[in-house]
Amino acid sequence: MKFEHDNMVGVHLAVSLVNLEAGGSWGAGALQRVLERHAIRGARVIGSAGEEIKAWSRRLRPVFEAASQDERCETINDLLADGAGRVYLTTHDGLRPHLHFAPEGKDLQSRVKAVTAGGLAVFTMEAEGHRLGVCALDSCRTAFADTSRNGRRAYCRARCANTDAVRRHRMKQR
Repeated sequence: MKFEHDNMVGVHLAVSLVNLEAGGSWGAGALQRVLERHAIRGARVIGSAGEEIKAWSRRLRPVFEAASQDERCETINDLLADGAGRVYLTTHDGLRPHLHFAPEGKDLQSRVKAVTAGGLAVFTMEAEGHRLGVCALDSCRTAFADTSRNGRRAYCRARCANTDAVRRHRMKQR
């Protein structure tokens, strides 16, 4: 399965927000950098937008921790109900046709909710309910979207996989 980066903005933004909140580095500056890195237009964090997005990121985490396809779909449906507006195709800024889940005029937090809920829904559909998870290393638990060729990723990065392999090897040696 091949995933195109342009269609993954909502998923990658969701991963970044979940991990930013879990990492304890949440702040207006950190949030601003995440939004800019994911090309969220008009990403100026003002007023209560940051706190509302932080609360939303806490609602995103259960999507990655879901134990089944049904649980993941139910959680995403709740996010869609609360975050997505009318879905439509657009071709702004010279980009090829793509989906938007909220009108451009909406406030920042509404657009973040819409793009993450919609992105998670599309990714989950394309990945047949799999490929979202949290790192299998107990001390890590970083969220990730698995875009690998075989779709069997269990760790957020190679370092965590190696750490866990060493731990298992040492336990076996005892």
